[in-house]
Amino acid sequence: MKDQLFGKDLNELQEICMALGLPKYTGKQLAEWLYKKEISSIDEMSNLSKKAREMLNEKYEFGLTLPSKVQVSLDGTKKYLFPTLHNKFIETAMIPDEDRKTVCVSTQVGCKMGCLFCMTGKQGFQGQLTAGEIVNQIRSIKEYGDVSNIVYMGMGEPFDNLDAVLKSLDILTSEWGYAMSPRRITVSSIGIIPAMLRFLNESEAHLAISLHTPFDTERQKLMPVQIAYPIADVVREIRGWDFGRQRRVSFEYILFKGLNDTPLHIRELTKLLSGIRCRINLIRFHPVPGTPLESPDDETIHNFRDQLNDKDITTTIRASRGQDIYAACGLLSTKELIAAKE
Repeated sequence: MKDQLFGKDLNELQEICMALGLPKYTGKQLAEWLYKKEISSIDEMSNLSKKAREMLNEKYEFGLTLPSKVQVSLDGTKKYLFPTLHNKFIETAMIPDEDRKTVCVSTQVGCKMGCLFCMTGKQGFQGQLTAGEIVNQIRSIKEYGDVSNIVYMGMGEPFDNLDAVLKSLDILTSEWGYAMSPRRITVSSIGIIPAMLRFLNESEAHLAISLHTPFDTERQKLMPVQIAYPIADVVREIRGWDFGRQRRVSFEYILFKGLNDTPLHIRELTKLLSGIRCRINLIRFHPVPGTPLESPDDETIHNFRDQLNDKDITTTIRASRGQDIYAACGLLSTKELIAAKE
């Protein structure tokens, strides 16, 4: 198989050009064609000589992959299915909201973290995505030109594939790439501390941490990562980090009926996050096969939000979107995997 140009950073593109005997500045031209112009083949790079294009075509392909399936929700949310890695699949969601279009990208095929509430985790880990495969999820959807925000909250744990994630962020935010503001991008993690600290040092994107309960024993049952990286240690590192005025840290909190929705949880969350300039995003749980977990009713969710806000912890409820199209991450790709085996 030929190597792919899409997903290479500027240094790699310059090295490719010099290895082919082309001027170093041709790497910058390649980057402009790959990331600033809507083309899909090397032959369309019209300011490169015919000989240069022939040499590139001999060893490389452009590298875009179109989605194999798309589902459209009644509320306008779209779920794209992309083929990858030996008949495996990843999911990408496009969520419209008034004048915004947010794309939720995946970073791995499956996931090894084994969170109780996550359908992707039930697939097990199947492989890492490259930086090109991550950025392709934005570039190859119909709404590409209108994307306003990006969240790394799809399949996989971003900090378990940190090199590819950082490289994809570089492509998205560098002047030679898509030149997006990092303030339009949020990366979510369950809290792998060494990778989190590297991310904070090497990127300017926002950070979101999956919290889900402030109590150690409960969190360990929901999220095995709690054994290696307790949430108290994650929060301690965040507390000591200077985020400035523009960079945000938020905490994702899926509410589970009778498990993490009590006054005790509100009290402990307040203690845990006291003094941190942050936001809690409350998320309704949408059932996945094989878990006993349920979502509390709306009254409980609203009361939970209001009590946290009363304690000066900025808290919002994330709107549920796309419930009629396998919206919970991992459901659509799992269905496709099962179909492929039949």
